[in-house]
Amino acid sequence: MEHRETLRKMYATWESITDLCATLNESDWKTQTLCPGWSVQDNLSHLIGVERMLAGLPATEHRAHDSEHVKNPIGQLNEHEVDVRRVLPGSEVLDEWRAITLQRRQFLDSAGDDYFEAKTMTPTGPGTMADFLHIRVLDCWAHEQDMREALGKPGNQQGPAAEHTIDRLIRTLPIVVGKRAATPEGRGVVLSITHPVARTIPVLVSGGRAAIVDSLADPMATITMDSMTFVALALGRKTADECTWSSTGDATLAVRIASQLNMMI
Repeated sequence: MEHRETLRKMYATWESITDLCATLNESDWKTQTLCPGWSVQDNLSHLIGVERMLAGLPATEHRAHDSEHVKNPIGQLNEHEVDVRRVLPGSEVLDEWRAITLQRRQFLDSAGDDYFEAKTMTPTGPGTMADFLHIRVLDCWAHEQDMREALGKPGNQQGPAAEHTIDRLIRTLPIVVGKRAATPEGRGVVLSITHPVARTIPVLVSGGRAAIVDSLADPMATITMDSMTFVALALGRKTADECTWSSTGDATLAVRIASQLNMMI
């Protein structure tokens, strides 16, 4: 069943996060990341807060002060869970992470198909719990990479969870190429992602809509970057000017696309 494969990816990411965090000292925990306003510890606190919510545990009654990086009501709820843990040493936050992921894993491993098929609201709109968990792999992996980037401790950049995340982010490319970058009717572009996760994605505008196609004979532009650069742009962690990437063909169109890849849910 597909949701079991999703769980395997999520568990592997949880284990990678735990292994990383077990090596940290207090200075590491307080290191700021590219996730706006959040330290390494804050990223883990956020993941804990979401897992507690999914487990049906009560949210904190603590209320964080208004912050510039909080843009919407969901972000504010996230910030309450993050801020309440800022007074704690990182080791205590890690202990809570270990406890909640163990509890969640025990529950998910015993849950029946009805749980995964149940209707629920996901970060992208109405869906099922299986859909929510599919997005959850992306969320966990992305925040792991936020922590690793800040600490200079790269890892888990390839494999099933990395591929899962990149493939979900690729789904948004037609919106970027067609609507945001205004690629002309009948023309298309190719995004070439080189490594560690390699993907070649041709996108064609036809009938007023852009779509991913099997191949493209004469692209207006080909944009080339590694997979971690693609992730940083798609998640809004960096701008095109801050990243290394290249293009052939229409340079102006390439810049428009690379500059508007941020489609983070």
